[in-house]
Amino acid sequence: EKEVLGMGYKGGEESWREHPFLHELKTKAKEKGLWNLFLPDHSGLSNAEYATMAEEMGRSLIASEVFNCQAPDTGNMEVLHMFGTDEQKEKWLDPLMKGEIRSAFGMTEPGVASSDATNMQATITEEGDELVLNGRKWWTSNGCHPNLAFYIFMGRDASVNSDTPRHRQHSMVLVPATAAGIETVRPLTVFGYDDAPHGHSEVVFDNVRVPKENVIGGIGDGFKIAQARLGPGRIHHCMRLIGMAERCLEQAVLRADERVAFGKSLSDFQSNQTYFAQSRIDIDMARLLVLNAAKKVDEGGAKLAKKEIAQIKVVCPAMASRVSDGAMQIHGGAGLSHDFPMAHMFAWARVLRLADGPDEVHLAGIAKDELKAQRKKRRKNDDPPWWDEVEGN
Repeated sequence: EKEVLGMGYKGGEESWREHPFLHELKTKAKEKGLWNLFLPDHSGLSNAEYATMAEEMGRSLIASEVFNCQAPDTGNMEVLHMFGTDEQKEKWLDPLMKGEIRSAFGMTEPGVASSDATNMQATITEEGDELVLNGRKWWTSNGCHPNLAFYIFMGRDASVNSDTPRHRQHSMVLVPATAAGIETVRPLTVFGYDDAPHGHSEVVFDNVRVPKENVIGGIGDGFKIAQARLGPGRIHHCMRLIGMAERCLEQAVLRADERVAFGKSLSDFQSNQTYFAQSRIDIDMARLLVLNAAKKVDEGGAKLAKKEIAQIKVVCPAMASRVSDGAMQIHGGAGLSHDFPMAHMFAWARVLRLADGPDEVHLAGIAKDELKAQRKKRRKNDDPPWWDEVEGN
């Protein structure tokens, strides 16, 4: 891990190439059948079963890619598996599942509040047998990868009118990375990390033309597909965060046992013991919440598990942020360096309070569901609120 990440930390042209050791690990994983484990129809694993594997992968910053289980490719594979035509699957899904190519997903935009995806300004215009795409996307993960082969571009259909429902105005389109009119403006950084070689890029689509058959699903299906894509992906992210937190806590305890300050072991200080105890509680609670969400998805699909998925998406990044932050504190200055994984893991945990929907959006959804459930229960029981009794109504 340190060797692979170290090449990216160096910067320069070399950092944007895939480390040969990573390729060796992928070959071994594929030979042992440990490949595409995230996709139930391929692996035979349920979401709950895969969740425990994702936790183990989360302990390393490179492990998911070793098993071809890395975002955003996993989400894009799920989209093509569920909604792609036979031709789209043959051209894009098959090589992606073999690990021969990489993909990117273009949804977030710099010019609007992307927490409300209906704000999207990118457009899709029909001209004859072609679609013309225009827009500026950013945080497009894999956008700088040397093996990038295609984007999934989400945009608003230019022909829609005010009568079209807000969530039927957008579509997803497959765009070859070599198409004319695509400009990679820059790789973005998170707290200084550029996450080479895949990176997170800002990309401009300027009159990019693709055939109409590149639409995924159908015109207007963008939001339906996005929700199907994000459900399992959020579970994967959350279980990886639990693995990250476990490793951070493990490193913190080891460091505390090895270091002495003011005449006693760091592990004997009450403040550190409080951190160890609270971290254990937080990690175990988060794990149970995620496994519950995974079970609900297995039983009824991501739509029926919407509330549970939103809960873990709020809980897990915040939990991993606290645990990794505490581990850095116990390590002192070393915890902020590349000598240990906590700083990079903290960055990822903080990212996931925004990626796949910010905390505030998920909290609003959870609150809406709770209010609806409580009011429905009250009506069913015909039980007037306590204040009616107080007021004598």
